[in-house]
Amino acid sequence: MLRLLRSTARDERGAAVIELGLAAPILACMLIGMVDISNAYSRKLTIEQAAQRGVEKIMQTTESGTVDATARSEIVAAAGVPDANVTMTDNLECTNKNTGVRRVLLSSQDCDDATEYHSRYLLVTVTDEFSPMFPIKFGANSNGKYPIKVRVGMRTQ
Repeated sequence: MLRLLRSTARDERGAAVIELGLAAPILACMLIGMVDISNAYSRKLTIEQAAQRGVEKIMQTTESGTVDATARSEIVAAAGVPDANVTMTDNLECTNKNTGVRRVLLSSQDCDDATEYHSRYLLVTVTDEFSPMFPIKFGANSNGKYPIKVRVGMRTQ
């Protein structure tokens, strides 16, 4: 009996299986995390490209609609986000000709042409939420989703 216990203690045939059993869950969690991060990055990239595509559509043509409607419809179609998630803001930037100091105004206001240069910008903001495959609450909203926000700007004048 004692000889059987000694031979069993020296036997290393099952060591690799036990090591694999200990390491496999850690490796699986890392793999799942990498897939989730890749999916989130892919979604953000899709939204960024849709916003850029909407701005490019404005530069090419406005078809029969307004500038905002043309860009908004292009972004909604390309990104697959609701219309309410697309915000478009017009800004006017006035730069003093002597000092170079800049100030940003609403589009309804105007610069003093005698003392300032003016530049108009269109800022497009697209928001969305990413749902991970395995919801982990770290950094997520109360509903378990991660916010994605993309901003694209274009000088129009």
